[in-house]
Amino acid sequence: MAASRAGPVELGFAELAPAWRLRSEQFPSKVGGRPAWLGASGLPGPGALACALCGRPLSFLLQVYAPLPGRADAFHRGIFLFCCREPPCCSGLRVFRNQLPRKNDFYSYEPPSENPPPETESLCLQLKSGAHLCRVCGCLGPKTCSRCHKVYYCSKEHQTLDWRLGHKQACAQPDHLDHIIPDHNFLFPEFEIVIETEDEILPEVVEKEDYSELIGSMALKRCTEWKPI
Repeated sequence: MAASRAGPVELGFAELAPAWRLRSEQFPSKVGGRPAWLGASGLPGPGALACALCGRPLSFLLQVYAPLPGRADAFHRGIFLFCCREPPCCSGLRVFRNQLPRKNDFYSYEPPSENPPPETESLCLQLKSGAHLCRVCGCLGPKTCSRCHKVYYCSKEHQTLDWRLGHKQACAQPDHLDHIIPDHNFLFPEFEIVIETEDEILPEVVEKEDYSELIGSMALKRCTEWKPI
């Protein structure tokens, strides 16, 4: 039986990109930062995003925009990968899939614009569905700060981390909280994943030399250089 021909190989390259290209409405493939959720409802909660081994919150690693041709219900489709980065565990992994038809409640029917928005908007941690996201990791945040009631968290761990890294001071100025969202060391560095199809590489044709002539010339050279005593 003849082996089936493999399909084209797609390669992903991590590249720097402006922040607007990594937002949900651009359907990005990216690594690091906070997840650019595809849907605004039905997201995994803190329990689903806790490491099965150590119980601490998983960190968003990457997402790939991978629509399925011919599937109306998967016109938009994203694969999200989370991992545990807390030593000494660093071993928990979890993958989620989210898909939408082309006509949905969250995005335009037409493709997104390739031009940057006229104004740079600050990071929004509230989805169109009304759900709030964790200030640290960008996942669902059902918990809120009991003091200012303005910021949300997925867990006690992330509330404590944010408190130590600046919210303790900012909490007294709740009017400025929407504009002060620090990049926490819990997040991986953020890059866009640019996907390209690997070109078919044909082996170069190498002309074989006539080894008999080559050996003969080497023998002749030895004879002319080395003389009997």
